[in-house]
Amino acid sequence: MSQPAHSALIDGQWQAGEGAWRAVHNPVTGEVIAQVADASAEQVAAAARAAERAFASWRHSSASERSHWLGRIADGIEAERTRLQALQQRNNGKPTFEAALDVSDAVATFRYYADLCARGEGMTARDVPLPDDSVQAELQPLPVGVVALIVPWNFPMVTTAWKLAPALAAGCTVVLKPSELTPLAEIALQDIITATGLPAGVVNLVCGAGEVGQALLAHPAIAKISFTGSNATGQRILAAAGPRLQRVSLELGGKSSLIVLDDASLAQAIELAVGGAFFNAGQMCSATSRVLVARSLWDRFIDGFVAAAQAQRHGPAAANDTTLGPLISARQRDGVLARIQNGIGRGARLLTGGQALAGEGGFAMAPTVLTDATHSPALWDEEIFGPVACLQPIDSDAEAIQIANRSDYGLVATVVGGERERARRVAAELNVGTVWLNTPQLIFPHTAWGGFKHSGLGRELGPWGLKAFQEIRHLIHAR
Repeated sequence: MSQPAHSALIDGQWQAGEGAWRAVHNPVTGEVIAQVADASAEQVAAAARAAERAFASWRHSSASERSHWLGRIADGIEAERTRLQALQQRNNGKPTFEAALDVSDAVATFRYYADLCARGEGMTARDVPLPDDSVQAELQPLPVGVVALIVPWNFPMVTTAWKLAPALAAGCTVVLKPSELTPLAEIALQDIITATGLPAGVVNLVCGAGEVGQALLAHPAIAKISFTGSNATGQRILAAAGPRLQRVSLELGGKSSLIVLDDASLAQAIELAVGGAFFNAGQMCSATSRVLVARSLWDRFIDGFVAAAQAQRHGPAAANDTTLGPLISARQRDGVLARIQNGIGRGARLLTGGQALAGEGGFAMAPTVLTDATHSPALWDEEIFGPVACLQPIDSDAEAIQIANRSDYGLVATVVGGERERARRVAAELNVGTVWLNTPQLIFPHTAWGGFKHSGLGRELGPWGLKAFQEIRHLIHAR
């Protein structure tokens, strides 16, 4: 078991946390792999003050200077790829190919914003045409200030990159709080950032749980909060930010559908449904846990999908043939299993799975497939965050659209169909932020991420992710 000597980065200096020690587990085995100390309230305040001091100069750095630093961070992550991938596997239980994708995603995000800065896109002043020739107007994008970045446990380092890279590109300074369940990758990432020589105080880190987050949000230096996580926590953050009118971005839950039209390739539909439901053990806000299948394909789809679910391979995260990792904790696993039992009690029919997997003491559970789950809110209406798919037949495109949109969430959807224009017409009616047509859940730094309704506020990635960390000022003056 390792025990990091540092868990708070404040003004460029690592410190030991002054709060309670917290065990960090390997979800594959359940063993404690590290002890990390929470930051104290005083350390949280010190981190916010350090970011505030650093902002005075960082805000005036040029776009080309920020491009330089972002590029160096990307290079540093690439150079430490093997170590970071191993950390993802140990602290998250991610299979090899998933952990490798996470590192690549982080590199790509920092490189994207480095390139955006190099081109000055969205960060330099520009003239605004006016109908009055006696005056001129100039639009000036400005950094919002010191920002608090609160990231979840399901994609550590990836979600951090999605927030940190555009925040730095915009000229903001940062206090980052990783999940208390998965702090190791973020601590390693801060080591990499510190090694680049980035000015002290521009990026600070504090570890801990909700109490640390609350102390961070309450500090008067924090101008904006960017949070990814549960809806319940997001609502509390929004309420806490209200009295001070702090800027808030929230990337919250999803209850997403994969629609299989009657002209779809059956093999492709099954492949995409497996990926949408079981990637990262279903622990993703974009999980397409509602699978809506044209009745003409229904029987064959069920047979193929259940067989594909049963073929998912568990094992050590480092094994090349592992396709499905464990859940992050015993609490998470037991909560998912309770949802399944609740649904079965309301009439859902279990086709496969539904139980924990015996092993070395870890938190794995079998991939689970159910039908007739529409009367179970725990399965059909609420986010599950586990390897669970609920299948339902549909008799028309209109019915599929209606079912997919009958949700408090609106994050993503997938449409699988043979005729492209028909699939596009279905996609056009879906009230979600991203739709994939006949493709896996590909996410690029160039495209926006976020959703409608209860799935959150604002967008990440692309130029929209940059704008989330900016204020706009207009300078109007006589010619």
